[in-house]
Amino acid sequence: MSIVYDEKQRTITLNTKNTTYQMQIGKYGFLLHLYYGKRAEGCMDYLLTYYDRGFSGNPYDAGNDVTYSPDVLPQEFPSLGTGDFRTPACIIQDADHTYSSDFRYESHRIKDGKYALDGLPAVYAESDEAQTLEVVLKDPATGVRAVLLYGVLPEFDVITRSVRIINEGSGRISVNKLAPACLDMVGGQYDFITFYGRHAMERNFQRTPIEHGVTKIGSLRGTSSHQYNPAVIVAEHETTEDAGGCYAMSFVFSGSFQSEAGKDQYNQTRVLMGLCEEQFAYPLNAGEAFQAPEVIMSYSSEGLAKLSQNLHRCMRTHLCRGNYKEAVRPVLINSWEASYFNFTGESLLKLAKQAAALGIELFVMDDGWFGNRNDDRRGLGDWKVNEKKLGCALGELIDKINKIGLQFGIWIEPEMVNEDSDLYRAHPDWALVIPGRKPNRGRHQLVLDFSRKEVVDFIYKQICDVLDQGNVAYVKWDMNRSLADIYSPTADSQGRVLYDYVLGVYDFLERLMKRYPDILIEGCSGGGGRFDAGMLYYTPQIWCSDNTDPIDRLEIQYGTSFMYPISAVGSHVSASPNHQTGRCTPLKTRGVVALAGTFGYELDLSKLSDEEKDEIRQQIAEYKKYAPLIQQGLYYRLTDPQTDNVGAWEFVSEDQKEALVQAVSIKRHGNMTVDYIKVKGLRENTMYRESESGRLYNSNALCEAGFPMPIEFGEYHAHQWHFVEVE
Repeated sequence: MSIVYDEKQRTITLNTKNTTYQMQIGKYGFLLHLYYGKRAEGCMDYLLTYYDRGFSGNPYDAGNDVTYSPDVLPQEFPSLGTGDFRTPACIIQDADHTYSSDFRYESHRIKDGKYALDGLPAVYAESDEAQTLEVVLKDPATGVRAVLLYGVLPEFDVITRSVRIINEGSGRISVNKLAPACLDMVGGQYDFITFYGRHAMERNFQRTPIEHGVTKIGSLRGTSSHQYNPAVIVAEHETTEDAGGCYAMSFVFSGSFQSEAGKDQYNQTRVLMGLCEEQFAYPLNAGEAFQAPEVIMSYSSEGLAKLSQNLHRCMRTHLCRGNYKEAVRPVLINSWEASYFNFTGESLLKLAKQAAALGIELFVMDDGWFGNRNDDRRGLGDWKVNEKKLGCALGELIDKINKIGLQFGIWIEPEMVNEDSDLYRAHPDWALVIPGRKPNRGRHQLVLDFSRKEVVDFIYKQICDVLDQGNVAYVKWDMNRSLADIYSPTADSQGRVLYDYVLGVYDFLERLMKRYPDILIEGCSGGGGRFDAGMLYYTPQIWCSDNTDPIDRLEIQYGTSFMYPISAVGSHVSASPNHQTGRCTPLKTRGVVALAGTFGYELDLSKLSDEEKDEIRQQIAEYKKYAPLIQQGLYYRLTDPQTDNVGAWEFVSEDQKEALVQAVSIKRHGNMTVDYIKVKGLRENTMYRESESGRLYNSNALCEAGFPMPIEFGEYHAHQWHFVEVE
């Protein structure tokens, strides 16, 4: 059993293969957190201390016992108004307009299988792969219940958390803050690892000590955002890639979020992950419930690499869905960088023929195929094929591309509308616009109100009418601005709009998946602006970034790798000089970097030399050879590209028989020093043969001493080594 209740000690213990999570139903019904860490047996309530803490108050039930204070005790679900003056996980405005939620234990149950969340993405598992703990807390004064959900996946060292708020009182309440995951740690010194960035430079690694006060990251943009990613790590100060304790929290949600970490007056640490407080006030009438998204949690006592591998396995196999979740993805060519809006059906066919000759498998027609969409100022919302531009019906174009030998994919941006569109002229109230105010524009466009079912239904029908016209194998789902001007004329509270908007997006995607199970959907939001666990539930790969410069991508993919599987990383070879940075890099380097993801191309093939075309054929052959190892192997970060001379990483098969090491030179100087790359994850004291050179290497030497990175004239050279165990 993964979940065990000890009636005598009143403890509930959640065990995975290598970790233990324990809570206790304390005196007076408070649900207390005891332990989360390396697998352990027994009751850990000795970790709790009871002293008179002065200005830390005591519950009325405690009578004269001044040593019992919610302000000090570690809690599973701390709420505002109980005498805990630390950052709460829950704030509810009661029917009498006061703010107090005194949640006490009422009941719990344990059942086989993993809970599911209606209308929300969540980790899934078979009944024999997981267990669910459901703990019911109740505020006796208001009748409001909080149902805490814990999912335990033992083989992945993963525990998930969610919470459902049920208004069983008689009046209307408002949920004003909700963090489904809280981690209270009574001792230790920790760092807060977060991933910050901007458009075209996402998920930069940042590690800062958790000090007194509260450090907060998040997004107010209505999306998980380019600026901060909804995934954090809490690591002991001494933790490295290969040793030390660390905890991960990944929010399975694609809208606004916040994560908070801070040290309290007694040097205890609290970390929260949940919904953004700003512009959130969700009303619940009597009998109504609110379901929070879930958080994926994992712990590793063996460093950051093991933590990442836990998350990668879980997300790849038990969050991603569909036919493609573990399949080798087709090599694509995207039309955007080749032609932008300036294309015709004939020019697309020309590009497709060039792609087929190189071994590319999937042709993606990007923005500009519909309505009067010849620039980014018009057309969004009018999802009707521009047959005049294509010179034929969409079905005819698809047939022609299929006959060339390529699958066909198409770009859509369903959540957006231009003011210069038939849709906006017919339904201006369908856009998010505050009455009496001029709206903010982003990329010359407004956002459709996906909190309204009639809007979602209308756009869904339009998109289906397009997809039904031919054999579409792939959809690129784009979303190119943040949400502002939050107002919906049909909402009973504007504080629910941003949340309901995300539910509308999920509803659309769920219906699309069910109607077209054979279509591969790739998420995109200005590249990597919505790269989160929530989207992975519907789109098993996501455009990692609009930045295709391979040297910048070293840092972007490095940060992404801490939380997300490599199989989810949309990664492509672009032209050189790069159209964003102007940087010149060898084609080999662009290929090696793009191989660390789902592989493809974004460039004008007609401008390539014969030598470059031959090299592309070789890159595609390498991708096909190594894709299973890259997508399903254990991932190791070998260097830090933010600081080191070399960006290097490695894929190791689960059976340790095979490893692929890839590296790119970043810094070059006169009389250059030699960098040695230390390999990881190989079988102890075993001989491996490097496939290209045929040379034999001992694994202990490779791991302890490494091997030298070649010094070559010129910048940004890339190399890769394939090691195979000698039988």
